[in-house]
Amino acid sequence: MHAFRLLLWLFCFHDAFAVKHYLRFFMTASSGTQDLPELMVFSTFDDVQWGYCDSSGRLELQQEWARRLCQDNPQHVRMYSEECERLKYFLSGYIENLNQQMNQTEGVHTFQRMHGCEWDDETEDVGGIIQYGYDGEDFISFDLQTSTWVAAKPQTLITKHKWDRDLLYCESIKNFQLHICPERLKMYFGYWKRFKKNTAGASVSLLQRTPSSPVSCHVTGFYPDNAEMFWRRDGQEVHEDVQYWEILPNHDDTFQMTVELNISLIKPEDWRRYECVFHLSGVKEEIVTRLDRANIITNWVPPSEFPVVTVVAVVVPGLLLLALCISGLYLWRRKYSGFWPANLSDPSLSQTSSEAEALK
Repeated sequence: MHAFRLLLWLFCFHDAFAVKHYLRFFMTASSGTQDLPELMVFSTFDDVQWGYCDSSGRLELQQEWARRLCQDNPQHVRMYSEECERLKYFLSGYIENLNQQMNQTEGVHTFQRMHGCEWDDETEDVGGIIQYGYDGEDFISFDLQTSTWVAAKPQTLITKHKWDRDLLYCESIKNFQLHICPERLKMYFGYWKRFKKNTAGASVSLLQRTPSSPVSCHVTGFYPDNAEMFWRRDGQEVHEDVQYWEILPNHDDTFQMTVELNISLIKPEDWRRYECVFHLSGVKEEIVTRLDRANIITNWVPPSEFPVVTVVAVVVPGLLLLALCISGLYLWRRKYSGFWPANLSDPSLSQTSSEAEALK
């Protein structure tokens, strides 16, 4: 698989224990297609989409904090709308140039750009990235250290030399990645943080189906998804007999995750030595839940405690129905078993001589 096809995965996947925050913009311009807009732009904060625009001029905000941000800062709506309009002509025009440069004047072609920045809210370190792709393959990227463009293939050397000579463009790219973008990211983080303070935080529960089933440590309602959860024994993280499940999204843009502990080999007296630990990136406090029978939620009911009313309600009607079926079957068989005596006086049973002859 080509490197650019892995672009989203490589930059969306990050260390779950990091304290970095990310602001990314993914843009795709296409030619030769009828089912897709000529331009699509997706904006993400900490790998969660918050904004979208396309060549139709439509601008959508998918997160509540983003809508609040744009209410307080109307210039952001105008800025992104104008940027979307400008990119539509820039990227579509560049596709035409690339098609001619690579002798590909027909067919479906795509030109992609991913750019953005990252910020560590503890060390205050910042960084940035900008990379282009053409038809699903790496095309060219910008090196912040040297302020030059890096060609991904020989066909892009013409573009590299042309953009390297445009010193003003290179300086604007560097300024955006190291200054403008991180400032926006910090502002967005502030809005997200204030919004999340007014919403329900993470909720941790211990779940179990039966007394012999694994105990699931389940957490829901956290954001963003850069979090970790594990089982600990005597203060040390354990990995044996532990099952980790992937982080899943909730309908309200928060996330949930589950980590199971197999308790079949754990003695009841050793339960108190185990605890489930949930840690959200950027939050100092951990949520610790000790393994205790009193903390476990289950819908399992011991057979000895099965309600008598339930037995009566289920079993008795069944027995009555069975008795009715047996009685009905007995009466039916008694009524219809054997041959009934014929009524010889019935005129319908007599035959004429011609009918009798016909039957011979």
